[in-house]
Amino acid sequence: MAEPKQERATRTREEILRAAAEVFDERGYNGASMREIMKRAGVTLGAVYFHFPSKEALARQVMNAQPATIIPRLGTEGLQRAVDITLVWARQLQEDPLLRAGVRLAVEQTSLQFEDTASYAEWRRIFEACLLEARANGELRDHVSTRETAEFLVGACTGLQLYSDLICRRADLPHRTAVMWELLLPGIAVESVAKSIEIGARQASALSD
Repeated sequence: MAEPKQERATRTREEILRAAAEVFDERGYNGASMREIMKRAGVTLGAVYFHFPSKEALARQVMNAQPATIIPRLGTEGLQRAVDITLVWARQLQEDPLLRAGVRLAVEQTSLQFEDTASYAEWRRIFEACLLEARANGELRDHVSTRETAEFLVGACTGLQLYSDLICRRADLPHRTAVMWELLLPGIAVESVAKSIEIGARQASALSD
C-alpha cells in the first residue's frame, strides 16, 4: 500500500531537518550548503526547497526545534522541572545533533547574516513558566524574580556549554550543570525544597534514557 501523501511529506521534511542538523552541527551555518544537506537527506534539491525556501529558513527551524528534543521527556513540575530541563539538555547535547546544531546556530548568530533571538526567548519563557509554577507551589524564596532568574538560566546554560565544549567537548557538561544548581538553589528555593530537588548524574541519566 502506498504511503499517504501527507505522511510522506512529513517524513521527508523530518529527514531534511535531521540532515540539516547534522551538517550545521559539523560545519556551522557558513560552512553548510543546501546541496550537502540534500545529499545527506537522500532527497532532491527541489524537495529541500519545497519544504524550506532558503538555508536561513532551515537554520531558523533547527534553532527553534531545541525544546522539542527535551520537553517531551519530562514529567515533573515547578522547580524540579526547570532543573530537569537543564539536566536533559546537558546529556542530549552530547548525543543529539539536532539539539547541538540548534545551540551552535543560536550562538553563531553574531557572525551570521541574520539574527533570530526566538530560541533564546522561548527558553526564557519555558523556564519562567516553571518558576511561576514553583512560586505558586511555595517553592521559591520571596525575593526571587521569576523573569530575572529565567533569563539568568538561559545565559548561564549558554556559557556553561560553550566553556565545556572548549575544555572537553562537553564531556563534563552534566556535572557542570549539576554544580550550577548546587550553587543556585540555596539562594532561590526555600530550604526544604532546596534539599529535596534531584540534581545528580543519576537523575540526568534517568531522564535521558
